[in-house]
Amino acid sequence: FESATSKDRKIMYLGQGDSALFTGLYLAAESYRYHVTGSDEALSYVRRTLAGIKKLSLISGNGMLARAIYPVDGELVEQFLKTYSPDYIQTGRLDGRDYYWMGRTSRDQYAGIYFGLSVAYDFVNDEDLRNEVREIITRLTEHLLKKNWFVYNADGSIRTTFVGRTDQQLSILQVARHVNPGRFAKEYESFAWWHAGGTWWPMWLESLDLKNSYFKYNLASLYWFNLLRLEPEGSKHRKKYRDAYSHYWKTVRGHQNAHFNMVDRALFGADDGRDQQTRDLLDQFLTRGLRHKTVDLRDKYKACSDNWSCDPIPVAERASSDFIWQREPFLLFQEGDERVEGPGIDYLLPYWMARAYGVL
Repeated sequence: FESATSKDRKIMYLGQGDSALFTGLYLAAESYRYHVTGSDEALSYVRRTLAGIKKLSLISGNGMLARAIYPVDGELVEQFLKTYSPDYIQTGRLDGRDYYWMGRTSRDQYAGIYFGLSVAYDFVNDEDLRNEVREIITRLTEHLLKKNWFVYNADGSIRTTFVGRTDQQLSILQVARHVNPGRFAKEYESFAWWHAGGTWWPMWLESLDLKNSYFKYNLASLYWFNLLRLEPEGSKHRKKYRDAYSHYWKTVRGHQNAHFNMVDRALFGADDGRDQQTRDLLDQFLTRGLRHKTVDLRDKYKACSDNWSCDPIPVAERASSDFIWQREPFLLFQEGDERVEGPGIDYLLPYWMARAYGVL
């Protein structure tokens, strides 16, 4: 992110807590860009981003995904260390260089990484790159299986678990099977045999609570993208997955969300109304800009509860976010800081997906 003053521009290091998640989404955006344009610049960004993700998969030393990584001798290292408690920061060494890295890895970090890696594998025709992706996915998946789907902090305490989220477990195994069938095909089929029918209940449960942790719908979109996209037509599990996905889609399809729309397009093909809305939403995003402005719409739109509009607010007027599509589209008021500029992945990803899938 950047912080601007009237006289100069000061670079600040902010928001690294979701580095893995959004690095994965950026990898997907540049992979789609390369697929559409064949740009050497896009390919160089794909390779550089993949190298960063490889470090996130290696720095822990045991295959656990790191949440963020930064060189010990980096220019902004003091800001990196100040942002989070020292208890979260550990040190490691890769390729002769020392790094600080942050654990406390959550399921959303895995969602972004597997999303980005799967897109790079399928949309960038480069065998060396595909081998790198296969290596990273194998390392991360082996670790999750070894730990029985639990993710641990450095002190041995449990940070999070995938247990009970069969939709997310199956999505991870689906990607692993796709890139390394010799190792993971039987693992996936065995797990799917027992659990494919249970993927509906997390979606049904989340659909009952719109206001709590809206970002959960972004995670759902990322995990469903791989689970459904890579499941063959006519398989015995596909209908179960589609039925489960429908609980999620019924909840969010009216939220004017270009990212969710493009995942749905990738999975199920063209829909004139949804695709026209996506084009309109991307245009609105450009009029809104990336600065984190204060938003106060309490006198403009009807409220159905405290700070919550009755209908989705137009994208051009929405509250700021690092990734606008994972934030509630109903917020009427949010304080901002115009010195802060978002990274723009929330435009790049749906835009290049729209190019790749023929919406633009």
